[in-house]
Amino acid sequence: MNQESLYPPGLASSDRVVLFDGVCKLCSAWARFLIRFDRKRRFKLATVQSSAGKAILQWYGLPTDHYNTMLLVEGATIYTRSSAFLRVVRRLPWPWPLMCIGWAIPGPIRDWLYDRIALNRYRLFGRYETCVVPNKDHDSRFLND
Repeated sequence: MNQESLYPPGLASSDRVVLFDGVCKLCSAWARFLIRFDRKRRFKLATVQSSAGKAILQWYGLPTDHYNTMLLVEGATIYTRSSAFLRVVRRLPWPWPLMCIGWAIPGPIRDWLYDRIALNRYRLFGRYETCVVPNKDHDSRFLND
């Protein structure tokens, strides 16, 4: 982790950023889901292919060329896999926090299940040739490059 700053580049202590694979159809659907249901705009979004996404990945010492999990950055803390997913849905409006029942499943089992989907996401759901560009209405939801 970078010792020059407490937080990843361009982020403040109050920021919550969801990093996702912008060419994955499932991941892009997740981003659209967040845009629709995160009415209080608690989360910002960034694709891992964007400059902002790559800078965050580099700051945490994570690879920028191989990506198999959604990430949630809260201030200086990063969450991955099922923990990231559950931390996000818990902050969404009713009924989505009900999904937090997943916390009752031990972490290794949750993450194993998460990995089965993540590692097969292109085969199961497909992929785009290029990152999906947010429409003008959603620009403010994404970190700027």
